[in-house]
Amino acid sequence: MPHQTESQGDLSTRLAVSTVIFALRPDRSGRPVLWTPLVRRTREPQLGLWALPGGWLPPAEELEAAAARTLRLTTGLAPTYLEQLYTFGEVDRSPGARVVSVVYWALVQSDEAARATAGPNVRWVPADTLPGLAFDHNRIIEYALWRLRTKVEYAWIAHAFLGETFTLAELREVVEAVLQRPLDPANFRRTMLASGRLRETGERLAGARNRPPKLYRYDPTALAATTEPTARTEALKERPAS
Repeated sequence: MPHQTESQGDLSTRLAVSTVIFALRPDRSGRPVLWTPLVRRTREPQLGLWALPGGWLPPAEELEAAAARTLRLTTGLAPTYLEQLYTFGEVDRSPGARVVSVVYWALVQSDEAARATAGPNVRWVPADTLPGLAFDHNRIIEYALWRLRTKVEYAWIAHAFLGETFTLAELREVVEAVLQRPLDPANFRRTMLASGRLRETGERLAGARNRPPKLYRYDPTALAATTEPTARTEALKERPAS
């Protein structure tokens, strides 16, 4: 449920927004893994537990605007990639009044994540090794991880972790970090170049030894024409049990 609460009168159902944020940051071994920020609950219910950043939805605010606002207030982040993930509305997911949460997910680059708000009530944790969270937030993050790992196979979503331009090796490293498994460099290169989604910039990576690798960017016209599963069709697929 939301990190910051507001009075909702005696309504039996409350509507909230929450956001799952992913950034690639090194773990203790130096290997890049997915991290997500959590906020400590400062009020009941479940006072003191860690939870997703979020808040109640005001009557006059659009969903995405509310997600961006609560994210900015709790973590200081303003990601460019913010997409609606799923709506969680089980009857017993919160004690007391029923709470329906519209959950968004955001992807940020590591340098942006490093500038996020730090303090006793904001904590970054590896997304695959979560502590016990408030309410059903463990399940929400697990679902977001599944969606990300499904979508990253289409490659374009990896752009949110990269700059405007990138090498094929940098792109492969992002996909490997998300999937947590190595990919064959030659096969990955062939697949990416055959996808029609990448365009050469005509430039090469500065400062590289020997022959500098080419720089690429995503082709927005190709992305617009890309057919990929929607949130609804993906949600209907069988997922591994939590």
